Amino acid sequence: MNIQPIRNDDDLTNVFIRLESIFQAEEGTSEAEEMEILVSLIEAYEDEYYPIKCRS
Repeated sequence: MNIQPIRNDDDLTNVFIRLESIFQAEEGTSEAEEMEILVSLIEAYEDEYYPIKCRS
């Protein structure tokens, strides 16, 4: 497992590609752990650079 921060949209695309390849990982495996970490990284990146704005 070689996890790096997501710093730009190219990194984000690469993380999505990796996530897609391990999406069906069995619970308790290293791939499942990696998937959890990648999802957290994606959420943090999207919250910072693509926030969802509420209508007022």
